[in-house]
Amino acid sequence: MLFTSDLSAIKSSTLLLSLVSPKNLFFLAAQVLYFAVKTLKESGHENVYEAVEKPLQLAQTAAVLEILHGLVGLVRSPVSATLPQIGSRLFLTWGILHSFPEVQSHFLVASLVISWSITEIIRYSFFGLKEALGFAPSWHLWLRYSSFLVLYPTGITSEVGLIYLALPHIKTSEMYSVRMPNTLNFSFDFFYATLLVLAIYVPGSPHMYRYMLGQRRRALSKSKRE
Repeated sequence: MLFTSDLSAIKSSTLLLSLVSPKNLFFLAAQVLYFAVKTLKESGHENVYEAVEKPLQLAQTAAVLEILHGLVGLVRSPVSATLPQIGSRLFLTWGILHSFPEVQSHFLVASLVISWSITEIIRYSFFGLKEALGFAPSWHLWLRYSSFLVLYPTGITSEVGLIYLALPHIKTSEMYSVRMPNTLNFSFDFFYATLLVLAIYVPGSPHMYRYMLGQRRRALSKSKRE
C-alpha cells in the first residue's frame, strides 16, 4: 500500500513537471506575446491586460515550478538567480496587476508583458533545443545571452513603474493589510511591504544585470572555444 502511494506521488510529480516543461512554457509565452501585439495593434494599450490576463497568470504561476527544474538539473539556471526573478513576476502578476485594476490600462503593461514574453520565448526555446538535440545553434546562443541587454531594462522599468503607479491605490484600499487588534495579535501593511519591494529593486536590478553579463561572457567564450 505504501509503495503504491509513493509510486502515485512520483507519477503525479513527473506529470506536474512535464506540464511546465520548457516546451509548454514556450507556447504560453508565445500566446501572451501574440495576444499583446495583436491587441496593441487593433485597440491600443488600454486593452492589452484584458487580452493576456489568463495566459499571463498561468505562465507566471507555472514558472514557480522552474525552481524544481533547477533543483533536478533540467535547466542550468541556479535557484539563487531564478527565485528573485520568479518572485518579482508573481508579485507583479497577482499582487499588482490582478489586484489593482486601476493600473491595468497603463501603457507600461504592454511593455511589461512584451518584454517578459520575448525573454521567455528565447529562453525556453533555447532550453527546449538543448533538451531535445543536446545543443543550440550559435545564433540562438548569442540571442539567449544578449537579448537581456535590452529586455532587462525595459522589463524592470515597467515593473518598477507599475508598482509605483499602484502605490496610491494600495494605500487607500488597504488591500491585503491586517490591522490590530485581532486574534493573532499580528499586523501587516501591504503598502509598506510594497515600498520594501521597490527598495529591493535598487540593489537587486544591478545585481541581476551583472549576473547575466557574467553568464553572457562565459557562454560566448565557451562557444568560441568549441
